[in-house]
Amino acid sequence: MHADTPTLVGNLARNDVAAQTAIYSRLTNRFASAGAECVCVTSIAGHFCIDAFKEVSLLPVVDMIAEVSRTIEARRLKRIGILGTRTVMETRFYGRISSAEILPPSDPDLDDVHQAYVAMATAGFVTEDQRAVFDAAIQRLLDQCAEAIMLGGTDLALAYNEHTAPFPLVDCAGIHADAIARLAIG
Repeated sequence: MHADTPTLVGNLARNDVAAQTAIYSRLTNRFASAGAECVCVTSIAGHFCIDAFKEVSLLPVVDMIAEVSRTIEARRLKRIGILGTRTVMETRFYGRISSAEILPPSDPDLDDVHQAYVAMATAGFVTEDQRAVFDAAIQRLLDQCAEAIMLGGTDLALAYNEHTAPFPLVDCAGIHADAIARLAIG
């Protein structure tokens, strides 16, 4: 499902669950009338209201956070660093991962990562300066004994992937895409 990014970011910043849920519901109603059998919120930031949305959705929702939680449990990870928007990092992926400790970057890394992430997501590409901010925060998280780094922002795939990263990743968008593909295949 796609929603207007500036509106989503504003609703996230204000924690306006009702407004974003209403947007998702309107879109889902259109999908349902077109014959869709499920709905997916592909934005990690967009999951800030996923529980409220699941309660009112006409269609089953493929919940990224639940899928990531299952993957973390299966991998037996216990301490994971996280990058993403300020809200995603501060809430430790919306507080829904119970099998592992989620470590956000410390100040000032938290603000630097948030700003670099938003700029990267807006531009659609990662600069060397943004990558340097992410790399420095990741190193500090790894120094705190993080076993893996969670890509808690959909657009972080512009900077890192599981095949080339020099550290273990929890790629939330990739995990979600795999779950959607499994559902589509049946």
